[in-house]
Amino acid sequence: MLSKVRNRPYFFTPQPSNPSYPLFVFIPGMDETGKELMSIQTVGLEAAFNVRCFVIPPDNLTSWDKMTEELASLTQTELEIVPQSLVYLCAESFGSCLALKVLEKFPRLFTKVILINSASSFHRVFLLNLGSLLFPYTPQFFYKISSFLSLPFLANLSRISPAASQALLKSTHSAPKETANQRLSLMRQFNIDENKLSQISQPVLLIASKDDRLLPSEAEAQRLSNIFPNSQIITLPNSGHACLVQNDVNLYQILLSANFLIT
Repeated sequence: MLSKVRNRPYFFTPQPSNPSYPLFVFIPGMDETGKELMSIQTVGLEAAFNVRCFVIPPDNLTSWDKMTEELASLTQTELEIVPQSLVYLCAESFGSCLALKVLEKFPRLFTKVILINSASSFHRVFLLNLGSLLFPYTPQFFYKISSFLSLPFLANLSRISPAASQALLKSTHSAPKETANQRLSLMRQFNIDENKLSQISQPVLLIASKDDRLLPSEAEAQRLSNIFPNSQIITLPNSGHACLVQNDVNLYQILLSANFLIT
């Protein structure tokens, strides 16, 4: 049984921007609740968007359905404050699973969709599933140092700044073990109605890191492209799983190069 939720998810605004710009909703990865890290990941987007980052507090242990409702409600509230006809949904890793759930239930809420190194493949990766099942038995002292050990799997450390490295480490270390275990369980149980997703006509941009050491992101991008009828794939040749923290990766520039901005 899930623990009582003490804090609800909320939107964080990383950079001041023009409220008349299109709304850009960003859903970070499983451990990335740190505002410093989200500010690094979304830097530059304020030039064209009104950015909101979806923050799931570390003690929030709700289900996929509840998180889906929370995200949709927060988005709709933003649109009531400043009505917009253009709304982007962008998500990475664990966040991409939530984005897929949102698209399944609210297919017309977003104008364009961006999925980065989607973790929707997690439940099909045997070793990750096995590790998630064994995770509850991990000693607490080992869990505390695991964030240090996981960094090389998350990012190409030679391509990130010291500040980004510290922000990534701080973020992965922020969640209590109970929270990490619950979110791993969500990943293991993740499922989606592909028939419903195949009805999504909006443009979908799938970004995949070629050097992802955590998940088969390239293969998953290809699989998702076969579901979404209006999709394109961009492969990042020298990037790890947490690609948005790298010095040479800028999401705004990627969207420009993919002609994914609405003018």
